[in-house]
Amino acid sequence: MKAIVCPSYGPVSNLEYCELPDPRPGPDEVVIRSQAIGVNYPDGLLVQGLYQMKPETPFVPGMEAAGVVEAVGDNVIHVKPGDRAVALLDFGGYAEKVLAPESRVFTLPDSMDFDDACALMCAWGTAHHALKQRAHLKPGETLLVLGGAGSTGLAAISIGKAIGAHVIAVASTPEKQTACVEAGADVALPYEGLRETLKQEHGRGVDVVFDPVGGAAFDTAARAMARNGRLLVVGFASGDIPKLAANLVLLKEFSLIGVFWGSFIDKEPAAYAANNRELFAWHSTGLIKPRIDQRCPLQQAAPALQRILDRGAIGKTILVP
Repeated sequence: MKAIVCPSYGPVSNLEYCELPDPRPGPDEVVIRSQAIGVNYPDGLLVQGLYQMKPETPFVPGMEAAGVVEAVGDNVIHVKPGDRAVALLDFGGYAEKVLAPESRVFTLPDSMDFDDACALMCAWGTAHHALKQRAHLKPGETLLVLGGAGSTGLAAISIGKAIGAHVIAVASTPEKQTACVEAGADVALPYEGLRETLKQEHGRGVDVVFDPVGGAAFDTAARAMARNGRLLVVGFASGDIPKLAANLVLLKEFSLIGVFWGSFIDKEPAAYAANNRELFAWHSTGLIKPRIDQRCPLQQAAPALQRILDRGAIGKTILVP
């Protein structure tokens, strides 16, 4: 099979398009012939050696793949060859065939295509967990989404609206702001002048902030919090890990909450499975719909990933074997 290999930690341009042996399932494993492969910001961190996890090189990056089940191990009972399914992986997704434990494989309803299935795994899974389990977002509350036009930001906008929140999105360009409104945001703002705009138009503060960006935007968000608000630390796409003035937490009486989705799926598998069922149900009724930014051949993984690292993508990038 063909696959994208990271030979050693470094820039994504070092990724190689290689021939590898076909995977064979162990007793509790499933092999899927990929039809769509999701590309995520953490894939780029992993390849550069900047992620929390550091697999031994060489390795195949990629956290999501959807397609048709080709083979299953002797102990597998919930999926069978021929099923349409999506797999969530630690790595190994940028390949024509992927190997995953049965516990990380989910069969797809007929209404869901392979591209959307990939999108609903990491980006939407992260946003859903952040807003549901970590922030306990409630109908009628105000949600501020930074990095609103990224795949995770667009997911947070849509999920926030599905929950019943008033959603303010922030994005860097008019095109991205339009995408945020199309995803359901009640208003989309630029970063320039954000502090003043929030103070003038939302003087009581925001109840929940979803921040995958970090940097200066984090400081602005911290100063815009309402009493009993929840500031979600999701990531640092800006490349700048901010420092918090703790007196703000005291004076404004808000909570700073970390969101580590990988830890959640490992430590709370039942809650994670329930989240997936809810996302799939919302999708089947048309309540949510991922935005696919582009579809690229598998061999173009490096430039596709670099575009995400450069914050050029609006929505989900899919690789096609």
